[in-house]
Amino acid sequence: MAAPRARGCGLSGLLPAQTSLEYALLDAVTQQEKDSLVYQYVQKVDGWEQDLSVPDFPEGLEWLNTEEPMSVYKDLCGKVVVLDFFTYCCINCLHLLPDLHALEHTYSDKDGLLVVGVHSAKFPNEKVLDNIKSAVLRYNITHPVVNDADASLWQELEVSCWPTLVILGPRGNMLFSLIGEGHKDKLFLYTSIALKYYKDRGQIRDNKIGIKLYKDSLPPSPLLFPGKVTVDHVTNRLVIADTGHHRILVVWKNGQIQYSIGGPNPGRKDGVFSESTFNSPQGVAIKNNIIYVADTENHLIRKIDLEAEKVSTVAGIGIQGTDKEGGAKGEQQPISSPWDVVFGSSGSEVQRDDILWIAMAGTHQIWALLLDSGKLPKKNELKKGTCLRFAGSGNEENRNNAYPHKAGFAQPSGLSLASEDPWSCLFVADSESSTVRTVSLKDGAVKHLVGGERDPMNLFAFGDVDGVGINAKLQHPLGVTWDKKRNLLYVADSYNHKVKVVDPKTKNCTTLAGTGDTNDVISSSFTESTFNEPGGLCIGENGQLLYVADTNNHQIKVMDLETKMTSVLPIFTSENAMVDGPFPAEKQRTLPKLPKSAPSIGLSPMTASPGQTLQFKLRLELPSGAKLTEGAPSCWFLSADGNEWLLQGQIPSGDIENISNQPTILLQIPGDCLSLEAVVSVSVFLYYCSADSSACMMKAILFSQPLQITDTEQGHMAPVELRYVF
Repeated sequence: MAAPRARGCGLSGLLPAQTSLEYALLDAVTQQEKDSLVYQYVQKVDGWEQDLSVPDFPEGLEWLNTEEPMSVYKDLCGKVVVLDFFTYCCINCLHLLPDLHALEHTYSDKDGLLVVGVHSAKFPNEKVLDNIKSAVLRYNITHPVVNDADASLWQELEVSCWPTLVILGPRGNMLFSLIGEGHKDKLFLYTSIALKYYKDRGQIRDNKIGIKLYKDSLPPSPLLFPGKVTVDHVTNRLVIADTGHHRILVVWKNGQIQYSIGGPNPGRKDGVFSESTFNSPQGVAIKNNIIYVADTENHLIRKIDLEAEKVSTVAGIGIQGTDKEGGAKGEQQPISSPWDVVFGSSGSEVQRDDILWIAMAGTHQIWALLLDSGKLPKKNELKKGTCLRFAGSGNEENRNNAYPHKAGFAQPSGLSLASEDPWSCLFVADSESSTVRTVSLKDGAVKHLVGGERDPMNLFAFGDVDGVGINAKLQHPLGVTWDKKRNLLYVADSYNHKVKVVDPKTKNCTTLAGTGDTNDVISSSFTESTFNEPGGLCIGENGQLLYVADTNNHQIKVMDLETKMTSVLPIFTSENAMVDGPFPAEKQRTLPKLPKSAPSIGLSPMTASPGQTLQFKLRLELPSGAKLTEGAPSCWFLSADGNEWLLQGQIPSGDIENISNQPTILLQIPGDCLSLEAVVSVSVFLYYCSADSSACMMKAILFSQPLQITDTEQGHMAPVELRYVF
C-alpha cells in the first residue's frame, strides 16, 4: 500500500478534534457513553477527505526485535499501531512501559494491534544502537523498536516531549496522541474502540508480524545490568542489585555468593527468601544484617533481614504514586520509582542511622523514611515509619534554593552521605540535569557542585569536560560515593562511560578512569580501563578499593585506588562453580601450627539450626602502645576437625588489618547437617611490635565453640564475642 496523500502530518492537525473529544469525555458518566463518544470521534476522523497520515519510517534506520526493517504502509497495513516516542533515560518513558506491556497482553498482532517504539534520543550516548539494545533488554521491551537517531520522525510529526504516544489507524492515518505518562485508561479506551471500529469495517488484518527478540540471541550471564553496589563495612561483604535478574546478591569480597534473594523473573512478594521477588531493584544499603532496597519498578522500599531470612515492605503500596508531599506511615505512603537509598541520622549528634534517605527519581525529589522516631532538619519530631518529601518541589528542574521545597531536581538517581563537618550534606547524582548537587543536613539548602548550567530549566547542558564547577560537564550521572579518608567524591558519569572524581572544596572535577570506549577491557590501569554506563559505586577496604557497578558490561569492576589498577570481581557460587569473570587461582591458605604457648579458650556450648548464620566478633587487645606489624600476615582461620562439612562454601580465613576495627567472622550452618554435634575452632595469629618498636612478636590463640544442631528454629542469636588481652 503506498502512502496516501496527506493533509499535513503534524500532531497539531489532531488537536482541535481530540480536544473536543476530551472535553466531552469529562461529562460522560457511564462506560457506554465514553465508548460511544470515542467511536463517533474515530468515525469523524476516518471520514476526513484526506487522512492525517504519518510519514513512513526512513530507509536505513536500525531496528530491534524484528526480522527486518518495517514500513507503515507495507508491514503495518491493516493494523492499529501505537507509536511510542521515547528515550531510555527518561523516567516518565519508563513509567509508561507497564501500560504498554498490559496493552500488548490484552491485544496481540493477531487481534490487529502492534506497538512500535520510536527511540528519539536526548543524549548523544543514547543514539548508539548497542546502548539501545541494552535498554531493550533491561526493560524487557518485546515489541519492535526503531532507532530514529536523528529524530526525523519526531520532527516531522512535531513531537515536543518524551513520552508521546501516537495511535494510527490501519492506513497509517493518525487518530490520537497522548503526551506524557499517566494515561492508561485513555490508551486502552482509544485503542479498543479503534480496533472495534475498523474490525466492523473489515479493515483489520490478523497476520503475524515478524518478531525476533534481541534477548533470545544472548548467552546467559551471572549478572544482568547490575545497577548499584554497596559494602557492609563490618564483614566486608558486598550487596549487589542484580537489576536485570530482579534479585539482590550478598557476596563475600572474593565474589562468592552468600545469598541470592529474588529473581530471575520480576514480581512483588514478601516472605522467606525462597519466595520473595523484586522488580528491577536499584539502590541498596546495609547495616547490622539488614538491607534496605529501592525496589524501583515496584515503587517500594523493601527490607531484607539476613538473620531471619525474610523480606518485608517498609514503604510504598506497589503502584506508582503521584503524591509529592508524603507524611503517611511508610507502607501506606505511595511513592514513585525510588532509585537509591542511603542511611542518615536525625537531629542528634550521635550517628544513629535512623533515617533512610531516598532518591525518588519518579517525582524528582529527595525523600526520607524514619527508621526510628526523630527529627529532620527544620522539622518537628516525626514518628517511626513516617515517609515524606525532604527536598524538591516535584518540578523537573535544575533549581538550587536555600529552601529545600523550592529547589528542583531532575530524576535524582544516586545518593551518598558526608555527615562530618564541614560537609554535612547529601551528595546527589541528578541524572537528567547532568549535575551533582548537595543537600545540607543542617537546613536542607540545595546547592550546585559540578555540571549543568545556571538556567534551571535547561536540562540539555551535558558533555564530557573536566573542569571546575559549572565549567565541568557530565552526561547523565547515576551514582556517587563519598571517600571519607580522602575527602573526595567519586561519580559514575554513566553516559560518558567514566568514573570521575570531585574535590568538593575546590569543585574541581576530573576523570579518574575510563577511556569513554565501551569495549570491555578486563584488567587494566585506570587510564586504559573501560566502562559501559556504570550505574553505581561504593568505597570499601578502608578506602583502598572502589567497587563499580559496570551496568551494561554486566560486571562489578574493582578499582584499586592505591595501585591505580582495575579488575573484574568474579561472581561464583558456594559450590565454587565459576559464573563470572576471570577468577585467578589463589593458593589456598593452610592453617599454621599453633605455638605450644598459645592459650586455648573453650566457649559455652550453643544451639543452632540449619541455615542460621553465626557471628564471631574478634575483641582482642594488644599490650598498651603496641601496634600490628605492617606487612605481616595477621589473620584468622576457621576449622572443624572431623566435621569439615560445616565449612563447605564458607570463608575459611581472613586478614586482620586494624586492631581497632577487627573483623566479624560468619559461619552459616548448612541446610543438610551430617552430625548434630560439632566443635568449630577459630584460630587467630597476630604479629605486633611493642610501643617503642624494640621488639616484634607473633602471638596466637585458639577459641573452641561447641555446637548442638537442632531442627527447632532458634530465632535471633547475639554475636559471640571472642575476647582476649595479650
